[in-house]
Amino acid sequence: MKIDLNSSFAALADPTRRAILARLAGGEATVMELAKPFEMSQPAISQHLKVLEDAGLIVRRVDGTRRPRRLAKAGLDAMDQWLGMLRKALEKNYDRLDAVLAEMQSEEKRKIR
Repeated sequence: MKIDLNSSFAALADPTRRAILARLAGGEATVMELAKPFEMSQPAISQHLKVLEDAGLIVRRVDGTRRPRRLAKAGLDAMDQWLGMLRKALEKNYDRLDAVLAEMQSEEKRKIR
């Protein structure tokens, strides 16, 4: 399955879906288990799960009549990789800023002497 980051981040825009992912971080769960903390119907939770599945963030396993969901490593890894690229770019920007500030402080000290 090809991971579409736009779908993944769009899926995370909803607080219910973020809460479902947080719950699944503790282990797989059925629709009914996932629906417990929410004041919404099972079909509404199922719609949220479909969005998360379509975004590649969760997967469904067949276990007899049960259909537990769990986090999808590939989808989360793709998002983490993209965010990691941004983190590295931000760190480089801060390193450049630190160098500029250090140079400015050096110049100030030379002017004072």
